[in-house]
Amino acid sequence: MKPFGGGWDEVLAPLFADEKYLKIREFLKKEYSTHIVYPDMYDLYNCFRYTPLSSIKAVILGQDPYHEPNQAHGLCFSVKEGVKLPPSLQNIYKEIENDLGIKEPDCGDLTKWAKNGVLLLNTTLTVREHQANSHANCGWAWFTDSVIKLISDNTENTVFILWGGNARSKVPLIDSKKHLILQCAHPSPLSAYNGFFGCKHFSKTNEYLLAHGKEPVDWDLNRL
Repeated sequence: MKPFGGGWDEVLAPLFADEKYLKIREFLKKEYSTHIVYPDMYDLYNCFRYTPLSSIKAVILGQDPYHEPNQAHGLCFSVKEGVKLPPSLQNIYKEIENDLGIKEPDCGDLTKWAKNGVLLLNTTLTVREHQANSHANCGWAWFTDSVIKLISDNTENTVFILWGGNARSKVPLIDSKKHLILQCAHPSPLSAYNGFFGCKHFSKTNEYLLAHGKEPVDWDLNRL
């Protein structure tokens, strides 16, 4: 595995050496060789590659990757350029427009956010094609829970954005005395009207960052 840089290699080394991770790795070797699995194995850890630990401003937690072709590329809620916007991402864009007045972009690639300090972490990092949550029990929860705890311990004044029950269950891993935790319903069409719309998490994130001497996140994907 190529080094991630950005301070990740040192803090993640104990996880990658752990017997629990080695079991995940053996599972993935078999899965990638016998099934179509997303994202591509070379995109699996993009969230770490694009967002240095020292540069994290906010963490958005997703659940598992999109399971249809050409969608997942290692960043939660993000799809590759040219791919139709998934419904949850459409609702995220609607909330940004309502919250900040930013026009809804045509592209679903959130790499710009990642490079601007938003860690886009799924709690399960892989999935079989057409089978949502198919890798939910392979050990990823241990790994990503450990990552959340590492971020809480090794950063200051980070905003943790938790949408939906799966993400909100991670609250105990986060030190609320040194970070801001924002939580509400998931942006899925099934739940967005139960508290996601109107949550104003994007403006609240930037208000908190500014209040703690950090640069706000540029949520506008229309700007290159």
